[in-house]
Amino acid sequence: MRYSKKYIVMSAVLVLALALKFTNIGGKSEEVKHFRGARLEQEIWNPLIAGTVNEKDLSVLVDHRKLTNKKDGIYMDQNLNIMVPCSTLEESFNCGAHFYDKEKLVLEKRSDVITFQLNEKKVTVNGEQEDIQSPLTGKEGEYYVSLGTVADKLKFNYEWNIEKNQAIAVDKAEETSILPPQYDLRDRQRTSRVKNQGSYGTCWAFAALSAMESVLLPEEEQEFSPDHMSLRNSFQIQQAEGGEYTMGMAYLTAWQGPVLEKDDPYGDGESPENLTAVRHVQEIQLIEGKDFEQVKESVFKYGGVQTSIYSALSSPQVYSPYYNQETFSYCYIGTEKPNHEILIIGWDDNYPKENFNMDVEGNGAFLCQNSWGEEFGDNGVFYVSYYDVNIGSHNVVYTGVEKPDNYDHIYQSDLCGWVGQLGYNKDSVYGANVYQAQSGEVLQAAGFYATGKETSYELFVVKDFKNTDSLQERVSVAKGSLANAGYYTIKFDQEIQVEPEEEFAVVLHITTPGSVHPIAIEYQADEFTEDVDLKDGKGYISSRGYVWESTEEAQNCNLCLKVYSNTRK
Repeated sequence: MRYSKKYIVMSAVLVLALALKFTNIGGKSEEVKHFRGARLEQEIWNPLIAGTVNEKDLSVLVDHRKLTNKKDGIYMDQNLNIMVPCSTLEESFNCGAHFYDKEKLVLEKRSDVITFQLNEKKVTVNGEQEDIQSPLTGKEGEYYVSLGTVADKLKFNYEWNIEKNQAIAVDKAEETSILPPQYDLRDRQRTSRVKNQGSYGTCWAFAALSAMESVLLPEEEQEFSPDHMSLRNSFQIQQAEGGEYTMGMAYLTAWQGPVLEKDDPYGDGESPENLTAVRHVQEIQLIEGKDFEQVKESVFKYGGVQTSIYSALSSPQVYSPYYNQETFSYCYIGTEKPNHEILIIGWDDNYPKENFNMDVEGNGAFLCQNSWGEEFGDNGVFYVSYYDVNIGSHNVVYTGVEKPDNYDHIYQSDLCGWVGQLGYNKDSVYGANVYQAQSGEVLQAAGFYATGKETSYELFVVKDFKNTDSLQERVSVAKGSLANAGYYTIKFDQEIQVEPEEEFAVVLHITTPGSVHPIAIEYQADEFTEDVDLKDGKGYISSRGYVWESTEEAQNCNLCLKVYSNTRK
């Protein structure tokens, strides 16, 4: 009985301590110092309290996004603060979150800037320094920060649900937008150097790779090769002929690149063989329809956004009535389609409309980086009016740039990527690709294109594929929805093992509202895709998932549906 009473008392202490710890506004915590007149020694009790909390299922709910100790690694530290991975802050708190020099975390939301220094018990909020209990800390290859401090400084209500062992943070700010009225990535060291495409039609490659370089900054500084992207893709196109963003997407998602600029310098007309990608692009989001709020949010949270305009200019020296050389401002209002890819690196909602040669309706402009060298504009940067007819019509955001060791194998048959679409005149369709395992492997994820907004999907795997009858034996491995069009890699909920030379299938059931052909395909559409190889694919399509037809034989196309795996240890 002596031990039972001890544990009862301890449990009561833990409950009271946690209740006192988290019953506050905005996460401003006070240490529990007394219990029934007796002083609690923090060195003894805090580890016991934290251990009890961490042993259970611990969770965090931030504006309805859930993090757990089992999946996301959250934990309570010995100051009794819930610590969350910094990699989750961007999406959880809908803010900008970036590391500088691997020791300074900067959070941005609206006009607030919050800075944490590694291992220092201080936080700087809009230039004012404050003391905190739990510093930014490194643990097992990840950085962790106090949830309560972040919630407080970003104006979230914060509370602890002792019964659920759950911390809850809810945004209490009245403003719906997270954006300041003016923003410039150059001020945050998040833009790569201005480059010069010269006389070649390679703006699409420069814009794509500069966007990727920006997304990696400030944590990582890289310079990728436009030469390799424009010469070593799967399209029949010369550098002088130009290109478009879908070609860049195909090259990157096929892991054909990027490679480093130093390994394939620009402008010599040559590209070495056998260079391998130094990064793997696993996700690219497309923002359509002049959704300026989402474009700005993407710049704010991720980095430079690739977009297009109609340019009446062909070089820094050419005159255009749409470009003001004194204010470095551009606005085209007409019927011409886009012909030039650039990079949005900021905005100014109050940029004067009088700075444009055209008579525009109101103030406001995007700050854009060009690929015509520093002689153009303000050291390579210029303003494009919100009222330009093309700016923001389509926008490319590189949201998933990973290390090249993320997966051992990629299975694919769509090196030219999203060339067209296929379906049965309705918004949903089943597609399946069959591959043969190169070795004993574990299937980890699949990649595909969402061809429109609010696409929902379910992924299945079929082991030991024999014929289309095998597709009825599919096992569900993932399901969900995607807000934007683009390319996505979806990790499986369960690992599927395959044996060497075993044929397996990945099945995608995809639904895109408003579409009649919801699944992306590769086929010989024009002279640029005339070398599409249908022999490298074994794909099937079905209206309801019961009766299947071969995409190569019946539709002369390959499905855009990849699989990623790791070699079985």
